[in-house]
Amino acid sequence: MPANPPSLYPPIQPNRQGMLEIDDLHTIYWEEIGNPNGVPVVFLHGGPGAGLSPQHRRFFDPQHYRVILFDQRGAGKSMPLGEWRNNTTQLLISDIEKLRAKFGIDKWLVFGGSWGSTLALAYGQAHPERCLGFVLRGIFLCTAAEIDWFINGIRWFYPELYDEFAAPIPEAERGDLLKAYTTRLLSDDPAVYWPAARAWSRFEGRRVFLLPQEEEPASDTLDLGVGRLESHYMANLGFFSDEQLIRNVGAIAHLPAVIVQGRYDVICPPVSAYRLHQAWPGSRLRMIPDAGHGALETGIAKALVESTEQFKRNGRFD
Repeated sequence: MPANPPSLYPPIQPNRQGMLEIDDLHTIYWEEIGNPNGVPVVFLHGGPGAGLSPQHRRFFDPQHYRVILFDQRGAGKSMPLGEWRNNTTQLLISDIEKLRAKFGIDKWLVFGGSWGSTLALAYGQAHPERCLGFVLRGIFLCTAAEIDWFINGIRWFYPELYDEFAAPIPEAERGDLLKAYTTRLLSDDPAVYWPAARAWSRFEGRRVFLLPQEEEPASDTLDLGVGRLESHYMANLGFFSDEQLIRNVGAIAHLPAVIVQGRYDVICPPVSAYRLHQAWPGSRLRMIPDAGHGALETGIAKALVESTEQFKRNGRFD
């Protein structure tokens, strides 16, 4: 992970935090930062399954915003870790609404990157009356073409990572790596799912940033959450109908939105951000010329903070 971008706000601790039981299987972790009387924001992390980082609190002026952050089902501190059962986009949308009601919030700014942008769009289209606007980063529309790129197309840029990812899979199964990995990741046998989870997490993590970064120590929490839930959601096309997030943009087209996209993002390629912007004439697209996918790359972090500052001043992203 790169050094702290200078544009971020200083580190901050939650005002309060806790766990919310949302069904018989899942309990989610939440935290609140900033001004309890400030403009409400909901922060949606990536993955699915990546969970929160303390850095995620730092995109917002804590004197102005009241930010609710949470680990989605199966991610981070939510329990059970890596649980894919009772885990769909529609249920995540329901969880966001339960949190909104818990905190007595009428409307909030929706902030999400990567898979968080997917969930932000799905939530907004389901509940436009609850949204003030959108800050979106690294757009992922969860289409079959994007998923195929994530698994297979990446070999054009990172052939060595692709070969490393495919190597543990018997040659007879390599024609459908997503199916092969999903079968292993959703196994109940730790001897089967742990090696697959670590391989999946490495396959993604080594291409997040434009420039190589010092590799971080392995994290069982991240590996299991990301491996299991990304494969589960991708195998089910995000639980969306074809082109759903583009077809339904009209439900939120009246709301302000900014799209921050790294020009050299090889996880969520820029064409998805461009397609969303074309379908949403009132949105603002900020293409960062020297960035990949990571929210903490200098240009992306700067654009995200500038966006929350613009919204603070006038409720828009001019």
